[in-house]
Amino acid sequence: MSMKIQAVLADDEVLARQKLRQLLREISEIEIVGEGSSAAETIDLVRTVKPDLLFLDVRMPDMDGFEVVKELSNGGGYMPCVIFTTAYDRYALRAFEIHAVDYLLKPFTLERFRSATQRAVEHIKAARQNPSASVTAGPNGTPYTQRIVFKSKGRILFLPVSEICWIGAEENYVRICTQSETHLLRETMTHLEEKLDPNTFLRVHRSSIVNLQYVKEVRPEVDGEYGVHMTNGQRIAMSRGYRARIKNWLER
Repeated sequence: MSMKIQAVLADDEVLARQKLRQLLREISEIEIVGEGSSAAETIDLVRTVKPDLLFLDVRMPDMDGFEVVKELSNGGGYMPCVIFTTAYDRYALRAFEIHAVDYLLKPFTLERFRSATQRAVEHIKAARQNPSASVTAGPNGTPYTQRIVFKSKGRILFLPVSEICWIGAEENYVRICTQSETHLLRETMTHLEEKLDPNTFLRVHRSSIVNLQYVKEVRPEVDGEYGVHMTNGQRIAMSRGYRARIKNWLER
C-alpha cells in the first residue's frame, strides 16, 4: 500500500485543475489519483478511489462543494480531508463549520498553498498513526473544532484553538485571548465550550475557559478562593463550583 497521500482534484475549470497539478508537483508526499470536473463525477471518484485528500471547488455547475460533502458523508460514508478552493470569501465560515482543513481563496500564492497542504498532510499522518484518536468527537458526534473562524477588522481570521490561552465572557460577546492579542467574538460561552475538546479546555468560572496547555499552576488566594495562574502571568479567577473539575485534571 502506498504511503503517499492520495489526492483528488475537483474543479469544473480545466485551468484551475492544471494549476493545482502544477503546484502539487512541488509536494512529493502527495500524489494525484483522480480529477473531477463536476460534483457527480467527484462523488463517484471519491467513493471509488477513497483518497486521503480532496481539493474541492465551492461552486460547480451541478451542485456546490457543500452539497458534495453532505452527499459523501451521508450515512457515515467515506469522507477525505477537504481543502476548499474558491474565488469567493463568503463561504469561509461555512467551510470551517463542516471542519474543512483549509479554505484557499483564488488566486492563491505558492506559499499559501504549501501551508494548506502541509496542514492536511500533518492531519492525515496523525490519523494514520492513531486512527482511533484522529478525530475527537463532541457530545453530538461532530468533531471538536481545531480552529475558530471569525471576521475581525474586515479580515477573515482562522485561529487555531491551540493558540488560545483563555476565553472570557463579556456581555453578548466572548473575548478570545492568545499569547499576543485578543479578539472579540459574538458568541456564547456555552456554545463555544461545546465546540472545544474538554481534555484541553476547561471551564473554571461561569465567565472563563482556560486552555490547560497554558496553565502554570492553581493556587489558593488570600480570600480562600482559588486562582488559575497562566504561563503569561495572567491570573484567572476560579469559582467553587468548577474547582472539582480542575482538581480531577490535576490528579490524573
